[in-house]
Amino acid sequence: MVGTLVHQLTDGVCPSELEKAGLGPYYTDHGTGVYPQSAAGTPFTAAYIAVKGDPIADLQEDLAAEQKARATYEKLIDLCADNADVVDVLRFLREREVVHFQRFGEALRNVQEKLAQKKFYMNNNCLMTNMNESTANNTMNNMNANLSNDNMINNNNCGCGYNR
Repeated sequence: MVGTLVHQLTDGVCPSELEKAGLGPYYTDHGTGVYPQSAAGTPFTAAYIAVKGDPIADLQEDLAAEQKARATYEKLIDLCADNADVVDVLRFLREREVVHFQRFGEALRNVQEKLAQKKFYMNNNCLMTNMNESTANNTMNNMNANLSNDNMINNNNCGCGYNR
């Protein structure tokens, strides 16, 4: 959205004005098109996305990214204080970052609560007493086969013993 805002602000501006504003190199490479890059001119790369595959670490990274974005919007608001239309858009975007931060915080709490839950397993012997012996044996065999299939799915099958 910030790129679109910049495009709208520079659309129709003559190249000499862009040069005076310090946007000459950008205009040379990209015209007034949207090209994601940092304020220092470093292009966006997927290397900026930090993923570990651990839900707690990844959510902490998401929380930090939202706070960094919020801080960036606040600095942009400071730089654009004389343009109310631009400031309104930036305030809207900043508030979205605050809401995202809150939602990621809720998700982190949910994950932490889920991981902290004590795991328990049940054996329902009552089920077996109400069946005849043949049906009970078939039921037990099916349950054991399902458990075996679940273990095969959860165990990578590479022989390393790693369980998810």
